[in-house]
Amino acid sequence: MKTEDDRTAATGSEPDPRAERGRIRRGVRYCLLVFLGVRVALSIVAVIGTALLPSGEPVGPPGWETFPIEGGWHNVVTAWERFDALWFLRIADQGYMDGDGSAVFFPGYPLLIRGVAFLLGGRPLAAAILVSNMAFAGALIVLYFLTSAEWGERVARRSVLYLAIFPTAFFFLAPYSESPFLLFTLLAFWGARRGRWGVAGVAGAAAAATRNVGVLLALPLAVEGFQQWRANRTGPAPLLGALGAGAMVGLAAGAYLLFWKVKAGEWLAPVTQQANWEREFVLPLESLWLGTREAFRWIGVYPGGYHLLDWVLVVPALVAAGWVAFRTRAAYAIYTWSSLLVPLSFTFLPRPFMSLPRFLLVIFPLVWAPAIWAERRRGVHEAVLIAFSLGLGTMTVLFATWYFVF
Repeated sequence: MKTEDDRTAATGSEPDPRAERGRIRRGVRYCLLVFLGVRVALSIVAVIGTALLPSGEPVGPPGWETFPIEGGWHNVVTAWERFDALWFLRIADQGYMDGDGSAVFFPGYPLLIRGVAFLLGGRPLAAAILVSNMAFAGALIVLYFLTSAEWGERVARRSVLYLAIFPTAFFFLAPYSESPFLLFTLLAFWGARRGRWGVAGVAGAAAAATRNVGVLLALPLAVEGFQQWRANRTGPAPLLGALGAGAMVGLAAGAYLLFWKVKAGEWLAPVTQQANWEREFVLPLESLWLGTREAFRWIGVYPGGYHLLDWVLVVPALVAAGWVAFRTRAAYAIYTWSSLLVPLSFTFLPRPFMSLPRFLLVIFPLVWAPAIWAERRRGVHEAVLIAFSLGLGTMTVLFATWYFVF
């Protein structure tokens, strides 16, 4: 796996500026077209779904009103206001409350919503959708150029497409923190791979302020710095830069813990309040066994459909993660597996894989596996397109009608 810098050094020539600008324009245009296509298609699917299926029971946080589904074009916007989205909206509008479980939702995304809502005259839902959509478009662009540098433009185009139509990709367009977190994470890796440790540190800190697993970025950044130092032996700059970036990640996570120490006298409130969602620590292999057993235990019986949906997304992702472990740089492998093992270790035992299909979205190296397989095997690309599109349409309708896919 060679980066663009490696290829340039090998040929001994600098890239032509005009060709480079053209390449950048093509990449940005492609990503924006994919984004707009998915955005329009899922809006239509959500409106149709709310008109066809009976609604599940609205569920929201204390202090934030929920409403039953009513017909109309307003569902283009309101169909995305579901489940955890209501927590982010309430926190952005009213702040945190001690003891209600809101501590588990890190502040980066609510702060962005509040800032944009202020500019929009106090409309948190509109602000949240704007933030998520803009962050998703930006994340696709950064993914394209990061992947292009690692694997080439053909793999980059497929990676962007596969991520955008992954069966749970609707979360990128809803008021959820997935889009900004993915954008910050990709920027952190982009900066690290180019030795721009200031960019990596700031982006990594933003990721750590956005989701609890963001603090895990400190480890792959440190490993990437060590690999660059070992490869070049030109001085300690990569190591020092990586350690500095990792420190920024840790400080961002620590600042949120300090906030809860001051507010509630409990440093670890973001961790201990996971109990509000009845998550328990188990070994990852036990989670896999329990999730597989439940997936095939209730075939054709409620709630077996939820277990099976989770399973058919999680297990192929684990196969792709195995490929990542052996075929990509150590930093990507560490990020992938740490991002998988944490949720596999803290599970809701009645539904062991609950939320894992959503957590997979931000583990971007996973889409490299099918993108590269599609380069080498006939029929893989078409199979991925069909499977992902059908899954995305189905899951979007379920989400928009208050069924428990979250």
